[in-house]
Amino acid sequence: MELSVIKIGNSKGFRLSKTLIEKYNIKDKVELILEKGQIIIKPISSPRQGWEKAFKEMNENGDDQLLFNDVFENENLEEWS
Repeated sequence: MELSVIKIGNSKGFRLSKTLIEKYNIKDKVELILEKGQIIIKPISSPRQGWEKAFKEMNENGDDQLLFNDVFENENLEEWS
């Protein structure tokens, strides 16, 4: 794919199409990797973003209970001693 380099203030840059941005899930930031004469643009993802808030809401709603006991009735704990 060929892109034109455009002037942006005192710098230069290029535009990515909406299709590419959506396809590669590019949000607010990307990582530039300089490797063997190439520039690689990699989306930065935050997969655990918002987990703290979600866990707090789960606790407030009482949804953070175990689904099953953490120790089974027939489990022999002595063999781990």
